[in-house]
Amino acid sequence: MNLLKKLYYKIKYTRVFALLYKGIWQENDLLIASLGICSALAVTNRVANGIAMGLAVTFVILASSVLTATIRDYIPKRVRIVTYVIFISTFVVIVDQFLKAFFPAISRALGAYVGLIITNCLIMGRAESFASNNPVDSSIVDAFAHGMGYTIVLIIVSAVREVLAFGTILQIPVVGEAWTNWVVMAMAPGGFFVLAALTWVVREIQIYEEEEESPNSRAELDASEKVLSV
Repeated sequence: MNLLKKLYYKIKYTRVFALLYKGIWQENDLLIASLGICSALAVTNRVANGIAMGLAVTFVILASSVLTATIRDYIPKRVRIVTYVIFISTFVVIVDQFLKAFFPAISRALGAYVGLIITNCLIMGRAESFASNNPVDSSIVDAFAHGMGYTIVLIIVSAVREVLAFGTILQIPVVGEAWTNWVVMAMAPGGFFVLAALTWVVREIQIYEEEEESPNSRAELDASEKVLSV
C-alpha cells in the first residue's frame, strides 16, 4: 500500500501529470474557452465523425507543436503567426488527403470542416502560447493533452446526439423499435443543447473540486512528503 501511495504522489506532482490534467480537464479548450466550437457543433451528429475530427485535430496539434518547439529559436517574431499558419495548413492537407484515400465515407461526411481545422484557434493557441516558449518534450505532452481533451468532448457530444437522433452508436442500434428519433439532435441546435449541458456539468464539478481542494491541499501535500520520505 505504501508503495502505491509513493507511486501515486510521484505521478501526481510531476509536470507531465500537471500538463495532462490541465489540457484534458481543468483547461479543456472546448468546454472552458469554447475554442474549436464550429466543428464540435457541425460534425458531432455521429460518433464516427466525432472520433475522426478529434483525432485529426489531435494529430495537427501534435505535429505543429513539435515543429514549432523544435525551431522556435529560429522563427522571427515578426512572421511567427504566418509561420504557424503554414505549419498547420501543411498538416491539415496531409490529414485531408489521408481521409480521402483511406476513409472516403468519413471524408465526405466531414466535408469542408477538415479544411477549417486550419482556422481552429485551439491549434494556433497551443503553438503561440506554449510550443513557442517550451521544449519539445513538454510541447508533445501539452499538445496531446489538449487534443485528447477536445476529442473526448467530441465523442461524448456525438454519442448523446447519435443515440437521441438515430437510436444508434456507431450505427449499431441501441434502443428499441418504439424509440422516436429526436430530429433536432441531428441538427446544429442539438449540438448547442448537448454541449451546453456538458459544459454546465463539468463546470459544476470543477467548482466543487476547487471548494474541496482548498482545505485539503495542505494536508495532502504534507502526507505526500511524509510518504515519499519513507
